Amino acid sequence: MRLSLHYSPCPNDTFIFHALSAGLVRVPGVEFAVRLADVERLNQAAAGHEPDVCKVSVAAAAAVLDEYLVLRAGGALGRGVGPILVARAGVRLEDLDGRPVAIPGSRTTAALIFGLLCRERGIAPRLVELVYDEVMPAVESGACAAGVVIHEGRFTYAERGLSRLLDLGAWWEDARGLPIPLGCIVMRRSLGLDLCRAVDEGIRQSLRHARAHPEASALYIREHAQEMDPEVIARHIETFVTEASLDLGPEGEAAAVALMGEARRGLGLGAFPRGLFLPVEAV
Repeated sequence: MRLSLHYSPCPNDTFIFHALSAGLVRVPGVEFAVRLADVERLNQAAAGHEPDVCKVSVAAAAAVLDEYLVLRAGGALGRGVGPILVARAGVRLEDLDGRPVAIPGSRTTAALIFGLLCRERGIAPRLVELVYDEVMPAVESGACAAGVVIHEGRFTYAERGLSRLLDLGAWWEDARGLPIPLGCIVMRRSLGLDLCRAVDEGIRQSLRHARAHPEASALYIREHAQEMDPEVIARHIETFVTEASLDLGPEGEAAAVALMGEARRGLGLGAFPRGLFLPVEAV
């Protein structure tokens, strides 16, 4: 069976999926047709029900739960890993009302959390959707008053002379008492639980292979990384690949449900479908 597998070129994803995509780890009876794309393009692909298996923003997963099941492995979730709101020196949060603010796509978790913050603070910026690596240049140039930064941007914004207005991830964590669920892996429900479990375990084994043999994926990661500095790549992987990337766990499920609930309310969607996550296999 041939399954389409979509994930981003970011170091955390290429680190996790390298062994699976390179055939170093295999799912019995499955071949993967791999495609790499920006996170918002992945969100759009899942919204159009294009891929069989796809990395998506948790916020975007909220709208595709009828078609897709959330797998337990391969996601990005933790504390101190969330998006950051940056601006040039002297800009205050209240200054953003009515002004352009760059976001890395309307379906991203980062955009959702920024929207929740704006609602709480009573400000209404004009949102400008950009590919994530275009956000900081737009703020630097003055085209946008601020920007919501994700991925390696949280490590490099100061080098561009930008200041942190707010750590949006920390704001979510303080408000909810939960880690921030950034991204997750979804798979078509129609493929059945047995195959979903096999792919989930394949992703888990791919991550374990990457941790045991980091040199095997190093070139693949560098080929696709936006930021080529080895130290930044290493920090990116260390930050975004956590124990929750092996398995969501109960706290991860609670965090994802909380965030997807906010997303579904914003979209005017009803109750969750039954069975959001791949069930834990009975021992």
